[in-house]
Amino acid sequence: MKKLLSIHYSEWAFNLSIFCLRLVSGLMLLFGHGFDKLQKFNTLQGSFYNFMGLGSRTSLVLAIFAELFCSIFIILGLFTRFSAIPLIITMLVAIFGHNAGRPWLENETGALYLTSFFVLLLCGPGKISIDGMLNK
Repeated sequence: MKKLLSIHYSEWAFNLSIFCLRLVSGLMLLFGHGFDKLQKFNTLQGSFYNFMGLGSRTSLVLAIFAELFCSIFIILGLFTRFSAIPLIITMLVAIFGHNAGRPWLENETGALYLTSFFVLLLCGPGKISIDGMLNK
């Protein structure tokens, strides 16, 4: 009981927690959104949200890059902090651009992804990652 109420944590618990966060967030975004957008590219390219006047097709390509390739890097723990930046931008655009004006509860998935990738940006990939192994 004392351990459950403690604010101290072990390095092992921190690294395992960050690994789980990277794995679950990355896999869910990759398979739930990235591959889906890639498979539906032809149908989505004309109607995708036009971010900052870049055009629907360009905005879709940027979203696919973030959700597919950056998710893979997050899962592997390779260039984790750099990979988190496009994902954070993508989630901000989804929440405050595409879904602007909708009830906040409709943005909960984007907000959870945003929070996960922001934590990874601040904390890094942990030792259970390629980045962690290279920086020993």
